[in-house]
Amino acid sequence: MTIEVFIDAFKNGIETVLVVVTPALLISLVVGLIISIFQAVTQIHEQTLTFAPKIIVVLLTVMFLGGWMLEKIVEYAKEMWEKLIGMI
Repeated sequence: MTIEVFIDAFKNGIETVLVVVTPALLISLVVGLIISIFQAVTQIHEQTLTFAPKIIVVLLTVMFLGGWMLEKIVEYAKEMWEKLIGMI
């Protein structure tokens, strides 16, 4: 295994993780921003108000996009297995 193959596999792995995680993180960021603005306007500073909606929204996002996320991860795994078999 040459260093170029390792770097390419590592780069593809990080890229895959970023693509899979980005939708949930962006939605969590938007919901957190909306909740923060709501708390600033109403001066309600309840800790559970920030966590519960974000957890629910992220779980819903994973439910709706879970198939696509799994497809991307399986695609990356297949690519890595093909590279490994090709090197043998």
